[in-house]
Amino acid sequence: MSTIPSDPNAAQSREPDAATQARWEERERAASSATRDIADVPAVEVITTTAVHLLSAAAVKVGLADDPGTQMDLDEARKLINALAGLITAAAPEVSDMHARSLRDGLRSVQLAFREASVIPDPIGKGPGEKWTGPVT
Repeated sequence: MSTIPSDPNAAQSREPDAATQARWEERERAASSATRDIADVPAVEVITTTAVHLLSAAAVKVGLADDPGTQMDLDEARKLINALAGLITAAAPEVSDMHARSLRDGLRSVQLAFREASVIPDPIGKGPGEKWTGPVT
C-alpha cells in the first residue's frame, strides 16, 4: 500500500473544509486577543509573576514539593535560583519595596533549602544566586 497520492498535486489543491477553516479563524482571533491582553498588563505584574514561577520551580527542584525523591534535581535548581536572583536584583529598583522584599524572602528560602539538600555544600558566598544576593547563611 502506498502513502503517496497518485496525483502529486492532489494534496496541494485540497481546500480545508468549513469546520477546519472556522477552527483556524477562531484560533487566530484567540491569539490576537491574547496579544492585545498582554499589552494591558503592568510591567510589575509581569516581573513578579515570572519571579513566582521561577521560585515555585526552584522550590520543587530543591525538594520542597510533594515527592522530593523523584522531583529533586539540584542542577536544575541551581539554574532556576541563579535566574531568580538575577531577576530580583535587576528588577528591585523597578518594583515596589513590598514586592521586592517578599521575592527576596522566597529566594533566600530556596537558597537555604538548596544548601541543606546539597551533599557537598557550596562555600558561603558561592551558592546559587549568591553572586547577586551576597552570602546566604
